[in-house]
Amino acid sequence: MATQNNDIEENDDLYEHHRFVADKGQQPLRVDKYLMNYIEGATRNKIQTAAKDGNIYVNDIPVKSNYKVKPGDVIRVMFTHPPYEFLLVPENIPLDIVYEDEALLVVNKPAGMVVHPGHGNYSGTLINALVYHIENLPVNSNERPGLVHRIDKDTSGLLVVAKTEAAMTHLAKQFFNKTSEREYVALVWGDVLEEEGTVEGHIGRHPKNRLQNMVYEDESQGKEAVTHYKVLERFGYVTLVSCKLETGRTHQIRVHMKHIGHTLFNDERYGGEKILKGTTFTKYKQFVDNCFKILPRQALHAKTLGFKHPVTGKFMSFETPLPEDMQQCIEKWRNYVKHQKDFED
Repeated sequence: MATQNNDIEENDDLYEHHRFVADKGQQPLRVDKYLMNYIEGATRNKIQTAAKDGNIYVNDIPVKSNYKVKPGDVIRVMFTHPPYEFLLVPENIPLDIVYEDEALLVVNKPAGMVVHPGHGNYSGTLINALVYHIENLPVNSNERPGLVHRIDKDTSGLLVVAKTEAAMTHLAKQFFNKTSEREYVALVWGDVLEEEGTVEGHIGRHPKNRLQNMVYEDESQGKEAVTHYKVLERFGYVTLVSCKLETGRTHQIRVHMKHIGHTLFNDERYGGEKILKGTTFTKYKQFVDNCFKILPRQALHAKTLGFKHPVTGKFMSFETPLPEDMQQCIEKWRNYVKHQKDFED
């Protein structure tokens, strides 16, 4: 029985079911008719429904069923569920387990590990590792074993995993009711003016780039998202902040911090891999490039996780130190501040 879990977002986790490249001699043809010629057993009604739901992409952009296919177009049919060929293969991948009992475990996910299989990442994920180490994990409403919440591939830090149906239900309710506690540490571009603040803005998929999310001013669009931030340390051109989540939307901290003008340091998807603040001095540019090499990902770590144990009812809190790449990058910025004149001479 699938357990309802409203904390997990789906908007950039589509599985590719079909992919076609229109040949050079392709005459203009509606995409629904085109796909009927290539997908065995497909009906025009099903294809039109897929297009209406935003699941047919041409050159990575969702199209309507009346789109005219042109030579060289890459047509992909994407769904939130895996294709029937998909099998979740257990893999013997080491896990950094912070805590474990009969009901749950807390893991410290390294940066670079995808949480669950999806398009382009069918192996080497946290779930591949979990199903190897633990038998009979319960599945959430998206058929994902053990998952109560998740963090992005290049974000490091803490995740709680349910080992029983009862634990899954109990933990999912806590995340949905905003009674769990999650604190992240992020290095962001710019000198954050306020010592602390709250970002409230509905988050939904970017209309032109499905790999990004954005804040919608119109509250009828997207989903409610609330992030509380607090300055931890200032380095002039970048700031170290703590972010506490009330909600758990896809890319929430990354989107909210960019929305207020403070994109995460080296967040390539949202433009943070460019020098957004600073000087034109060559030494400074070289310094930032060196920081990017030390921390080749967005500067975001899920540091603290708290929740009530689903069996004992006791509130449990876990904390993990910043990973080495973030520590080294932050230390470089500390040294930069101390010797700033030398860098800018």
